[in-house]
Amino acid sequence: MKIGITGGIGSGKSFVCRQLARYGIEVYDCDAAAKRLIRTSPKIRQELTTLIGCDTYINGTLNKAAVAQFLLQSDDHAKAIDAIVHPAVFQDFEESGMTWMESAIMYESGIYRLVDKVIVVTAPLEVRIDRVMQRDHITREKVLQWMQRQLPQEEVRKRAHYEIINDGKADIDAQIAQIPEISEHRNIGISK
Repeated sequence: MKIGITGGIGSGKSFVCRQLARYGIEVYDCDAAAKRLIRTSPKIRQELTTLIGCDTYINGTLNKAAVAQFLLQSDDHAKAIDAIVHPAVFQDFEESGMTWMESAIMYESGIYRLVDKVIVVTAPLEVRIDRVMQRDHITREKVLQWMQRQLPQEEVRKRAHYEIINDGKADIDAQIAQIPEISEHRNIGISK
């Protein structure tokens, strides 16, 4: 059984994944994998440079500002980058042997097809905006711009099998304990 964890920017997916570690559950981080592959894969480096331009990498290091500028210019640009990076992440997950994954863009990327069940982490919009502004030191407008690139939280909630509410008030551990796949994992001897 493969399980995916998703949720919009600022929902607290990473926090939930750290909680899952207490159950002995190791979660593949698609975002971290994408960043690693963008840094280390010669194929991705060449394809991104061809797509974006010669300033994509400066002295061998990804020029995040150039990539972000290109990405946010249009949906077609975002799709072109995704077409390079997503297949590499999919393959890396499959080769990892791991059964749990975290992806902010589970449905948008298509990686949901690699899992049997999806858990969505949700939080109220203003809580999410505040979290991202504080974490990334960016403006509200920039947060909203990033949010517009993701499916609305309600749409993801409808598609997911389970929901964990991470609003700063709800008991995360109690919600985690209610998910059968986590209880099963715990009961087979892989626990805290």
